[in-house]
Amino acid sequence: MKGKRRVGKWIAWIVGSIALILIAAVIFLNVYISKSKPQIEGNMAVDILEEAVIVTRDDQGVPHISAKSDADLYRAQGFVQAQDRMFQMDLARRQASGRLSEVVGEAAVTTDQFFRTFSLRQAAEDSWAGYGEDAKQVLTWYAEGVNAYMEQASDQGKLSFEFKLLGYEPEPWTEVDSLTIGKFMAYDLGGNWSSLAVRHWALGNFPEDKARELFITYPEDKPSIIASNLENQVTVEGQFDPAVIPNEFNGSNNWVVSGDKTKSGLPLLADDPHLGLSTPSIWYQMHLQSPEQNVSGVIFAGIPGIILGHNDEIAWGVTNVGPDVQDLYIETPNPENPTQFKYEGKWEQAEVRDEPIKVKDGETVDFEVVVTRHGPIISNVMFDEEKPAAQFSMQWTALEPTRELQAVLNMNKASNWEEFETALEDFHAPAQNFVFAGKDGTIAYKANGRIPIRKSGDAQLPVPGDSEEYGWEGYVPYDELPTVVNPDEGFIATANNQVVDETYPYHITDYWAQSYRYERIAEVLEKGDDFTKEDMMALQMDQHNLQAREFLKDMVASVEKMDKDNKYDDITKLLKDWDQVDSVDAAAPLVFHKWIKQLPATLFVDQMPKDIYDLMAGKGNITDAMMRESFKGQEGAWVKGHGGVDNWMMDSFETAVTSIQEEFGNKPSDWKWGDYHQLTFDHPLAGASPIFAYFLNPSHVPIGGSNITVQAAGFTPDGLVDHGASWRFVADLDDLSSTHHIVGPGQSGHMKSDWFHNQVNDWAEGNYHETVVDGDIEDPHTLTLTP
Repeated sequence: MKGKRRVGKWIAWIVGSIALILIAAVIFLNVYISKSKPQIEGNMAVDILEEAVIVTRDDQGVPHISAKSDADLYRAQGFVQAQDRMFQMDLARRQASGRLSEVVGEAAVTTDQFFRTFSLRQAAEDSWAGYGEDAKQVLTWYAEGVNAYMEQASDQGKLSFEFKLLGYEPEPWTEVDSLTIGKFMAYDLGGNWSSLAVRHWALGNFPEDKARELFITYPEDKPSIIASNLENQVTVEGQFDPAVIPNEFNGSNNWVVSGDKTKSGLPLLADDPHLGLSTPSIWYQMHLQSPEQNVSGVIFAGIPGIILGHNDEIAWGVTNVGPDVQDLYIETPNPENPTQFKYEGKWEQAEVRDEPIKVKDGETVDFEVVVTRHGPIISNVMFDEEKPAAQFSMQWTALEPTRELQAVLNMNKASNWEEFETALEDFHAPAQNFVFAGKDGTIAYKANGRIPIRKSGDAQLPVPGDSEEYGWEGYVPYDELPTVVNPDEGFIATANNQVVDETYPYHITDYWAQSYRYERIAEVLEKGDDFTKEDMMALQMDQHNLQAREFLKDMVASVEKMDKDNKYDDITKLLKDWDQVDSVDAAAPLVFHKWIKQLPATLFVDQMPKDIYDLMAGKGNITDAMMRESFKGQEGAWVKGHGGVDNWMMDSFETAVTSIQEEFGNKPSDWKWGDYHQLTFDHPLAGASPIFAYFLNPSHVPIGGSNITVQAAGFTPDGLVDHGASWRFVADLDDLSSTHHIVGPGQSGHMKSDWFHNQVNDWAEGNYHETVVDGDIEDPHTLTLTP
């Protein structure tokens, strides 16, 4: 008995010791991580400054920077961004430059090869020379601020814990780093090349009638282009990683309402850019004030200025135009020299850049980027031993020298539409739908950016690279870009929808976003004439599902026709009784969206390789078109091949319902959209370990809306909402001293900050915070940066 007690005491001692060690480890980690938490109060010496700068963070962590010169303002902006987001900034420049492998290891080599090939950093370096001296000076001031923070944090051992975790320190910041991050955003918002590659594959693998239905618009009047695609097949399957392709739903909502339709008598403006949702946010909200400017809004971490927001006189916002700005060329390499390509009957030497990729704890990977007259070779980038007979090169507006930051800096100081539109002349890529409101009552819109004019073809397919008959012969003239000023309707709205009709003389794209978000916005704005800022916030959170309004009746009718045993009566009744609002607690949105997502899978998944299916953008547009035609009795080849529209609907419905039953049980009365559809803001390190995920990711939140509602909430196959309004903004031009915002998950990139995940529930529930630019700041935290 005594022996058992003695053993028990030893076990208790061991367990207690382990517990003490674990507690000590937790305390150590807590202290270590807390050490890098940004200082937000008191005084801090920053020797690059000429005079003192006041940084006041409000109750949401938004920094309000007040400086006595633009030089100190931009230096302080770089310093403060680095305080809150240095790891994010470093990761962004590394990804865009193809240098992740240096700190992550072998797992990132393929991603680095992809971004080296896309040449974003090279394009940034080429752009630097084209900037004016004033913009170059701002970039230099900003880099000085970032570097001042890094030097200070490194000397004091206060660099963010992620650097220690990965075992490296960030390199000095350069002006080109900021421009490279800008090019990465052009990549994230400006892509159509993968659609060209998939259509090229489809022509070579399906009969023409089935291939035709995978096009938004089939190029019937371009037989030579089709023939070239059939005769010169480029390998597409297995060549591209869908994981690095930008989300096809990257877009936005924005609108502006004239004073004739508002309670205040002055315009209202709303903007909510739709991008990936992550920790930290892609956006960093700031207020910048000097004798030269007073501007507030958001900017990408790593870039100076304010890209979206307002100053004392104007407000503006953007959505993605989504024009065809990337063309693929079918290039024929010389069998004797694979870096030469045929052009007008001769072999033309391409530029070859050596791009060795350093790998953490591994050997450097030799890599070459080959650039033809049209652009980089993007297929077969690994240069397999067997050289293919044809390869893709890519021409893209963003790979040319551009001056977006110069436009942003001038926008920040504009005071009316004329000055703002002049500033936009330097904003080339990505092309954006800018909406504008001024205190003088002006509302305006411009689809701004470089949009190519092609010698031949309309960007539906790759074109021959060996002929001078193809290529670009300039861009749509600036004065002829789609523009609207003070329309009779009293409002302007865009949601990545079609912005021109058949009378517009230039090709922009045939692939516009599904129109449901725009239709709902216009529906609301057309009816009202006494709008307030609260109405604009409510509209940004609107969950009406206009896709269900268009198709659900016919979809349900197909199921009822096929359901001979009335097996699904309870579910079809649920759908027919639904108010067609994607409410978090409703069951019908769960059935509808699982069903809609299954429709293309039912037709295509077994007919094409997985990577091709994943690369195929516009599946929603394609199946919408198929449903419209089929329900009118005009079934196409794919639907006929599946036994008709009723079979297609029924098979997809049963697959969707089975999936729901397996996860949520057999009682539809127990189903809720929010049990499946859950908001998440994942940290880039969270995928490395469940422990990291636990500490770095916020808890999932049930949420309404969907990928086709105004309250954009795009979701993965497992229901995680990882795409949507990365920032929400509403401005009343009657009072620009304060505006309303949501930046999920929060302002700070530091896990110990009160502002790390504090806006997650606000994002889900539509609770906006007020940002004051003229007046007292609530619960201020003031830091004085001194020379």
